[in-house]
Amino acid sequence: MTIESNKALVRRFIDEIFVQGKFDSVDELLADDFVPHTWPHSGDGKSDLKAAIERVGKGLTGAKFTIDDMIGEGDEVAVRLTASATQTGPFMGVPASGRRYEIGEIHIFKIRDGKVTDHWHQFDAMGMMQQLKPPAEAPTTGG
Repeated sequence: MTIESNKALVRRFIDEIFVQGKFDSVDELLADDFVPHTWPHSGDGKSDLKAAIERVGKGLTGAKFTIDDMIGEGDEVAVRLTASATQTGPFMGVPASGRRYEIGEIHIFKIRDGKVTDHWHQFDAMGMMQQLKPPAEAPTTGG
């Protein structure tokens, strides 16, 4: 695999899995021994990712991922992107707010034989929660 083909694979992963939530793409693009290093997993990385797709799909709609930078070297591809979505259901312990967030994320993918084998993810959780939190109500005065 070339660096360019690895980058193309990662672009597909982001579009088909993160944006579209396609289970078929999980089976097609991930190695059978896929390991998600950043979230709890059961040892079956593909099933864990499908469960995450379901959880996210229940809480967020209108997901958009804009790739800001993509760097490939050897069997790894790093991506800095801007992610946004609207919270339409419970998500990460926060009740549905109807609010939209936009945050920065960094993803690192390891690839073997045209399949993603490993994934690491860092994101601005504090920024996301601040944007999802409803504004504080103004205090009322007695009178």
